[in-house]
Amino acid sequence: MCPDSSAQITRLLDNWQHGDQEARDELIPLVYRELRRLARHRLAGQRPDHTLQSAALVNEAYLRMVQQKPPQWQNRAHFFGVAAQMMRNILVDYARNRLAAKRGGGAPRLTLDTDVAPASQPPIDLVALDDALNKLATLDAKQSRLVELRFFAGLSIEETAAVIGVSPATVKREWATARAWLQRELRKAAGK
Repeated sequence: MCPDSSAQITRLLDNWQHGDQEARDELIPLVYRELRRLARHRLAGQRPDHTLQSAALVNEAYLRMVQQKPPQWQNRAHFFGVAAQMMRNILVDYARNRLAAKRGGGAPRLTLDTDVAPASQPPIDLVALDDALNKLATLDAKQSRLVELRFFAGLSIEETAAVIGVSPATVKREWATARAWLQRELRKAAGK
C-alpha cells in the first residue's frame, strides 16, 4: 500500500471515529482490498475443499469491527491490527466448531508464513496455534500481540512497532524470540 493511501486511510479512520459516516463509506473500498488480500493469504494453506472463503472472513471481521461503538482507530496500522485479531477469532472459532463437529478430526489447517514455520513443513493446526498464542500471552502479552499483528494482519516491522509502541529493533528481536518459541510449542503439540 502506498504512503499516500496509508495517510488517507488514517485520515478517514479519524473522521469516522468523530462521527463522519461519509468517511466510513469512503474507507470501505480502500481497506476492503487490503483485508481481502490478508484473508486470502491466511486461507491459502487451507485444504482445497475448505468452506470458509476470504470474502466471508473479511465480511465477518469487518462487521464485527464496525459494530464497535464508537470505533477507536489510532491509525491504519491499528485498524489492521484490530482486523487481525478479528480474523484470528473467526478462524479459530471456525476451526474449533469444525473440530467439535468431527469429534476431533479434520480441523482446518493453516500454514504459517516462512518466517514462523519453514515452507517444507506441513500446515499448522490453527487450534494449536491459537492455544500456543494464548499460552504465549500468559508469558509475554506483547510477544503474543506482535505475532498476531505480523501473522494475522500482515503488518510490517515498522507498522507493528507503531501499534505496540516500541522501536522496530525491539519488534525484530521480539519477533525472532516469539517465532522460535512458537515453533517449539507447535512441534510439541504435534507430538514431534
